Amino acid sequence: MKKIIVPIDFSNHSEYALKTAAKLAREYKAEVVALHMLEMSDIMLSSSDGLQHEKTAFFLKLAEKKFKAFLKKDFLQDVKVIPLVKHFKIFSEVNDVAVKTNADLIIMGSHGTSGLKEYFVGSNTERVVRHAEIPVLVVKKELPNIHFDVVAFACDFSEEGITSYLKAKQIFEKIGAKMYLVHVNLPNNRFKSSLEIERSVVNFFTKADRHLDKMEDVCYVADYTVEDGLLNCANKIGADLIAIPTHGRKGLAHFFEGSIGEDVANHATLPVMTFKI
Repeated sequence: MKKIIVPIDFSNHSEYALKTAAKLAREYKAEVVALHMLEMSDIMLSSSDGLQHEKTAFFLKLAEKKFKAFLKKDFLQDVKVIPLVKHFKIFSEVNDVAVKTNADLIIMGSHGTSGLKEYFVGSNTERVVRHAEIPVLVVKKELPNIHFDVVAFACDFSEEGITSYLKAKQIFEKIGAKMYLVHVNLPNNRFKSSLEIERSVVNFFTKADRHLDKMEDVCYVADYTVEDGLLNCANKIGADLIAIPTHGRKGLAHFFEGSIGEDVANHATLPVMTFKI
């Protein structure tokens, strides 16, 4: 992990994200790209009027001054921070910055007070997750400990999920984390017998890893919702982090519909990391 992007909006939650990034940066000798997205109208950005250009320049300088003051934090001492102010209107372009800077991780702060649908959909966090090609770590509070030793990775063992699994596996192996794959069996039309689940798991690991060594790291849970099963399992195994695959531009709501309950992140006391399918 060499470079971490943290979008900053001067809120407490973006400060939580920045603190998390600082701790990770120290541990892995990484750089932090602190990114402020200055929302300005098309008129302000495209007008040829001299006064509009002056206004644009004024707001950019004002944002840079406020940003510089915000980054004067004690917890950023000994951390290489690259401040970056962009006049994008929305957060979807964070991925462009991630690509250009060759970043490994995006860390976002979010409150998640009304369930996962409100937690992501229609929010800046959701826009980032939709477009991000790299993992996104979402934190809702200050994390005193960011040693992710045990991870609960939500998995339905479909072939579609192999890509996100391999991305997660690569990252967590590098940081020395133990990743458990959690499958929740539901009492509805998605119910599978033990034999059906085992066949899916064998097929999954055969195609993903070309061996079955990870079979012992699979947790089978029977519950009324995937949300409850995942959170209960994460608590049982002592997880420090919940990892969830996403459908990229289709968004989290598409993936979670009929799958992982939309209140997972809201009810979890743990941070959540997303991986694009």
